[in-house]
Amino acid sequence: MAFSSRAMSAYSHISIIPEKISRNTAPNKIEVTSLPTINQKGSISHDNTLVSVPSKHFTCPDEIHVERSRKLKALRHVFSQIGEDSFAGLALTDAVQRLGIDYHFQDEIEEILQRQCMISSTYGGHLNELHEVALRFRLLRQEGQYVSADIFNNFRNKEGKFGQNVRVNINGLMSLYEASHLAIGGEDVLDEAQDFSSKLLNERMRDVDHYQALAIENTLRHPYHKSLSRFMAKDVFLDNFQGENVGTLRVLKELAQMDFKMVQSLHQKEIRQVSKWWKDIGLAKKLVFARDQPLKWYLWSMACLTDPSLSDQRVEITKPISLIYIIDDIFDVHGTLDELTLFTETINRWDLAAMDQLPEYMKICFKALDDITNEISYNIYKKHGYNPVQSLRKAWKSLCNAFLVEAKWFASGHLPKAEEYLKNGIVSSGVHVVLVHIFFLLGQCITRESVQIIDNNPAIVSSTATILRLWDDLGSAKDENQEGKDGSYIHYYMKEHRDDSSAEDAKTNAMNKISEAWKQLNKECLCPSPFSATFKRASLNLARMVPLMYSYDDNQRLPSLEVYIKSLLFDNIPTRGVY
Repeated sequence: MAFSSRAMSAYSHISIIPEKISRNTAPNKIEVTSLPTINQKGSISHDNTLVSVPSKHFTCPDEIHVERSRKLKALRHVFSQIGEDSFAGLALTDAVQRLGIDYHFQDEIEEILQRQCMISSTYGGHLNELHEVALRFRLLRQEGQYVSADIFNNFRNKEGKFGQNVRVNINGLMSLYEASHLAIGGEDVLDEAQDFSSKLLNERMRDVDHYQALAIENTLRHPYHKSLSRFMAKDVFLDNFQGENVGTLRVLKELAQMDFKMVQSLHQKEIRQVSKWWKDIGLAKKLVFARDQPLKWYLWSMACLTDPSLSDQRVEITKPISLIYIIDDIFDVHGTLDELTLFTETINRWDLAAMDQLPEYMKICFKALDDITNEISYNIYKKHGYNPVQSLRKAWKSLCNAFLVEAKWFASGHLPKAEEYLKNGIVSSGVHVVLVHIFFLLGQCITRESVQIIDNNPAIVSSTATILRLWDDLGSAKDENQEGKDGSYIHYYMKEHRDDSSAEDAKTNAMNKISEAWKQLNKECLCPSPFSATFKRASLNLARMVPLMYSYDDNQRLPSLEVYIKSLLFDNIPTRGVY
């Protein structure tokens, strides 16, 4: 099948603001470290002058923008006052990222993390500061900075194991578990940290209050690094915190809610643009066998490119995504092997004159593909001065060749080895097509070297594609009620290991491969890299979106995706455009 659980509940993570557990504090009693404060009336103190940030309801869009600007100013002041308090800087960075408003504070975050990078290179770490060490490690790695995982050896005992003295700090254990998901290959200490922290957190859930149990459960199910931050943002829980930080936290939450509504309105506008384009192009009527799901295709774009300023790119990338699904239907459902061979040959030559030999429905598809590829290429050239048409065509050729390999396997009854299937399936996933388009649409870091790299399915692409392919194959229901003519890694693995493998063994093997693919993806997102931070984030977000798109229930529905749609777009949107 081609590119075809709810991320966080209301109690997302109790380290959303600065929390430290002192040596003299009972295990469940939290001391809150001070942040620069915003007072109870929503004002900040600056040179003995109060800057008013009132909280109220608005009916005028201009008022909303003015109030939003005030809150942004207030929070920038908070950032500026953090100073040398390293933990306060970490915690505030973590908070704005979890709330999905970090794009407003990139300069402030960069300054904080530069200081944190210096600290991490000289800091030995102490057992009572596990929370701070793990949070610093995660935030720096998320920004592409390589931080040695050896820092966590300070929390091991003389036998090289994580010791009993870490048990008391629940926040530290949660941060350790979160940090472990930033592992790259060969970091055994992080693998052990994940096993250790997950085991103890599961045990501690029985002994803590309801709030902490929910926080632990959601951390274990949905670690931040592998979840979509904007999906989590709406439900981040802040109301339990009291004391001098309450004003700052209120403004954080109010800004997040305001920002959410504005971004939601932008996404709704983009959906209307996509729907109009899809209706105008007419493929749903011309190709009656094909899927008619512009909403679903747009969701990929919305997840990958989260910065509100990338509106045009979200609309444009939805177009090739739609064609991946349509061409997949041609290969997987409708075309005969002879027709598919002709179609692939035409794509490889990319010759409009060769269309005459194709069936009418394939002519329509190829003409749409050519038009969209040329249009996108021209727009990229106008905006960024580089014509990517050859790279885009090459990606489509690779996709169709991979589709044809699968069609031939199915037609002949050939059973490929699991690894042979996976190697081809990484290409037939369509991830390369999507990320190549995103790379050029962003217009960042376009050089001769980076173009050559992106053309050849680099590790940042293939690791993301591996995650998608294997998640798809782990699905318990067939996508779209289709015939499933493209096989499955689980199926071929069991056939290959017939005498000594069960379905459970095959699924375990696939999950291990997904874990290794995440480590590879983490490595590729570290600096130095030929790709921009925005492109790396898009690759990560695509991988994060995969579980929502492929976790089918017994009724062939995607309940997690439904929650995602209702949460981020509208409460009453029909799901007809998703299935």
